[in-house]
Amino acid sequence: MGAPDAPAPQAATCAPVGVFDSGVGGLSVLRVLRQHLPSEDWVYFADSGHAPYGEKSAAYVVQRTLEIADQLLQNHHIKALVVACNTATAEAIHTLRTRYPQLPIVGIEPGLKPALAISQTRRIGLMATQRTLESEKFLQLLQGASQHADITVRACPGLALAIEHNDLAKTEALIAHHTAAMGNFGSKNNGIDTLVLGCTHYPLARALLQKTVGPDVSLVDPADGVARQLERLLQQRGLHNLRSSTGTITALGSGAPDGLAQALERWCPAGTDMVQPSPADQAVNRSMQVAGLSATTMAGRRPTT
Repeated sequence: MGAPDAPAPQAATCAPVGVFDSGVGGLSVLRVLRQHLPSEDWVYFADSGHAPYGEKSAAYVVQRTLEIADQLLQNHHIKALVVACNTATAEAIHTLRTRYPQLPIVGIEPGLKPALAISQTRRIGLMATQRTLESEKFLQLLQGASQHADITVRACPGLALAIEHNDLAKTEALIAHHTAAMGNFGSKNNGIDTLVLGCTHYPLARALLQKTVGPDVSLVDPADGVARQLERLLQQRGLHNLRSSTGTITALGSGAPDGLAQALERWCPAGTDMVQPSPADQAVNRSMQVAGLSATTMAGRRPTT
């Protein structure tokens, strides 16, 4: 069966925007998206049962990305897709855009460009997953940025998963370990004064990261740029939802539904009510199970106004 079609333009204004990540890390992007586009509806897919993507093969990441995109289009008729995962963006976004040429697709990549704009010492650190750092897309980005600054790159195995599981002790230990290996931080002694968070899980541990590297080190999270790009695309294509009320979040996942519910409570803005899963949510669950993906579905979330 071929790829599902994007929704017709006349029906798409009220359609939701799809957002997915290898787990709950993409919630760090979703909360920024909601700030920029509060009237939009969102369908968030956390592929926690297959996390972390950063420690999987490129072929595996591409396969998972296409399967999730297919389901979001078939069952939720999304009008745009945000790939809220650095690894999936690096390995699969070109394939996604080829498969769905009419669908607005926004990815995320490590924020080296904004880091170059703010670094005073011209020493920049970057933390990411191994798969992201090995991707051709990232290597091209790094090659260009390295002409303008000294960039220290660090693969951080285990960190995304520790954040995914909300294991604070392990998260803190891994942050201490990985940052220590990167060298001196801070503007004094010409240290690293800007740290790029190259995985969407990492902003969820922002307080611990800031505490570890010091208050004078700038942390760069590219989520704001993702939100601005999505907003531009929706406006250019006449897809922006112009209603005055606040949109909803429907949350789906391939891991434990309780874990996703707790993550939404912890990392998305407060003041939301639980709503019952729609028939479309249940259809996603059934079709993902048939595909052998062991997906679970939880209720959507409706922000109060």
